[in-house]
Amino acid sequence: MHLLATVLAQSVVTAEKSVPLIMPPVAFAAIAFGIFLLLGVVTWTYRDVANRHAHKAATSYHDDHEHGSAGPHK
Repeated sequence: MHLLATVLAQSVVTAEKSVPLIMPPVAFAAIAFGIFLLLGVVTWTYRDVANRHAHKAATSYHDDHEHGSAGPHK
């Protein structure tokens, strides 16, 4: 069994070819960082979107439901 594993490992190592990268590894990291930065900016621009028109949503909701009224309930 040990001989089989050794032969298999040697055949994998000899079959492996060294392929050059299309750009330096630092460039891959820079691209990934740029993508994450772009996604962060997009996320940051949508902050507090739900509260931009809170006064409109609050008045229409309270007009329909009349929370806190002391009168009889229907």
